[in-house]
Amino acid sequence: MNLLRTAFLFCLAALVAGCAGGDYDDRASVPIPPKLKQEMAAKGMSPADPIMVRLYKQESELEVWKRNSSGRYALLKTYPMCRWSGRLGPKMREGDRQAPEGFYAVTPGLMNPRSQFYLAFNLGYPNQLESALGYSGSALMVHGACTSAGCYAMTNDGIAEVYAVAREALAGGQESFQVQALPFRMTPANFAKHRDDPNMPFWRNLKEGTDLFAVTRVPPHVSACGGRYRFTPGTQPGEEAADPLAACPVSLPDPVAEAAVSKRVRDDQTIAQLAVSQPTVSAAYVDGGMHQSFREILRRSGPQKLAALTSGKIEVSRPDAALADPYKGAEMAEVGAE
Repeated sequence: MNLLRTAFLFCLAALVAGCAGGDYDDRASVPIPPKLKQEMAAKGMSPADPIMVRLYKQESELEVWKRNSSGRYALLKTYPMCRWSGRLGPKMREGDRQAPEGFYAVTPGLMNPRSQFYLAFNLGYPNQLESALGYSGSALMVHGACTSAGCYAMTNDGIAEVYAVAREALAGGQESFQVQALPFRMTPANFAKHRDDPNMPFWRNLKEGTDLFAVTRVPPHVSACGGRYRFTPGTQPGEEAADPLAACPVSLPDPVAEAAVSKRVRDDQTIAQLAVSQPTVSAAYVDGGMHQSFREILRRSGPQKLAALTSGKIEVSRPDAALADPYKGAEMAEVGAE
């Protein structure tokens, strides 16, 4: 009996350590790089402090925000994204190649240390609202490599660092970290450019969440009602509707929420002013995008060279489409402009 128990415990330990696969290594346990830990310390952060992640399609960038000693979140680092697929707008159907847009909560169970794309974490798509709206799809990830069929690909080196930061935050007691997957930086300039896009009502709903974060620097509490997201201050979670499609509960007056509304009113005024002289963007559908730094390597040296630098043996997905990214010339707004 003791022999069987010992064997069982040995096998369990092997599985946890990743020894079941012959080519598995300890990539999921690699420490946060010393330089990044120094940057954390300089900003009043520790590896165990909670994080929030933002994804931007148009700019092909991922941001890691982290809580500092003030209790508010500050930008830790911005990473270039190697590949995302689809177009601007939410994911609605399995197989549409759309990288999702929305608000997601990544729990420890959604972390994948054995991804075929080096390392990964699952966004948890479809979330409660998306399920209620009938959206379909599964295994939508942020992962390594430079290939996408609905995911956000960060390169192996990029995901290794993001994964380590997320791992330590979860180990430090954060139950889940919020991911805000957005079409672009939510600035008046970008809203003016895309003002004729049919996804604008959805994007304005997403902006309610980013506006609340902008005035609090604390990830908002996210629920759903009336077929849309409902955001309340993260420190004061509001009442949740049992049915994401049911009418929203009445919101009580709240100075923090009112500050976010005031910001939105000011932004709307700026959008209206910009719309007078700024043409709209009407990009033809290609297939996703790629950060300019990786596009330059692809253009100069070809997909095999880019794959060797970012993905190991995994090929770059649809390189011609990446070079034809209609948003590559989009103006990059500063984070502070949000």
